[in-house]
Amino acid sequence: MVEMTTQEIQQQAGKILSQVAGYVGTRTINMGMRFGLFEEIAKHPTGITAEALATKKGLDPFYVRVWARSAYASEVLEVGDSDAYTLAPHMDKLLVNQDFPGYLGAITEVMLQPEIFDRFADNFHSGQRIWWDDCGPEFIRGVSATGRTFYNRLIPNGFSQVPGLTERLTQGARVLETACGAGAGLVKMAQAYPQSSFVGVDGDSYSLELAGELLRDSGLEGKVSLTRSTLEEFSADGEFDMVLNNISMHECRDIDRVTRNVHQALRPDGYFIISDFPFPESIEECRTVPARIMSGIQFFEALIDDQLLSKKAYIELLGKHGFRNVSAFDITPVHAVTHGQK
Repeated sequence: MVEMTTQEIQQQAGKILSQVAGYVGTRTINMGMRFGLFEEIAKHPTGITAEALATKKGLDPFYVRVWARSAYASEVLEVGDSDAYTLAPHMDKLLVNQDFPGYLGAITEVMLQPEIFDRFADNFHSGQRIWWDDCGPEFIRGVSATGRTFYNRLIPNGFSQVPGLTERLTQGARVLETACGAGAGLVKMAQAYPQSSFVGVDGDSYSLELAGELLRDSGLEGKVSLTRSTLEEFSADGEFDMVLNNISMHECRDIDRVTRNVHQALRPDGYFIISDFPFPESIEECRTVPARIMSGIQFFEALIDDQLLSKKAYIELLGKHGFRNVSAFDITPVHAVTHGQK
């Protein structure tokens, strides 16, 4: 056995400690999101002290000082004269502005929910699976908020990279969103393409309740209809110009059947758009930050009996079921779009 030098041991220890530091940062950011601290700090571009922040939010001053110091250590806050804290550059967009295409605030909430790691660990021996109707409302809302960021990147800029799609939507198309969740994508599409009509389908009743509330609040009830169904059971015959699936295609219990259903539901030349996480094709590619985050998401995906898929897998899936002009592109390192036409 090769004996490691002190320096090599320190380097290996540093890898472990960096994971612990990342956990501290995740918990710190999540507390800032939960208690509205980042939002309040954003209102004070010249800075606010921990004591003043505590007063504004009705929190304990000592606790807020501890939190602020940790947020500074995690590089999401800066500190200036008189110990006044400000948001680090661009954190107002990344942690406060939910309409920003790069918004990251929701991911910390999702990662700390029991559905990611705790329930996986509880079922490690039994291998028991769950489904979405077994998930808590906090987790579903967190996933919806994360999905909203995907929609913000996809609509309209992602759609514009698919040849001919924007023109079709602008002129007026009939659009189906499968696994529509809490309805954020339906609202964004309906607002971006007012000449088009939309149908959302999802198998989870709670998500559809949230979608219904959002549609009512947005004044879009007559523009968008909702249907409860699993994607395997949903069927339509040549009714749609586009079918969209956002961060859910990998969760199909029978992905081949769902893809056939989509093909049947489309009109000739209709588009199938899959917006999803591009999981690495090989284990050697898993040591990047984006891939490490996606590896964390895999714990929940395993809990519901699936795994994220690579772009290559989606391209092969669409080709297998008769789609043409199949292609894929990256929007960010954790967001890819695969598309094809009937």
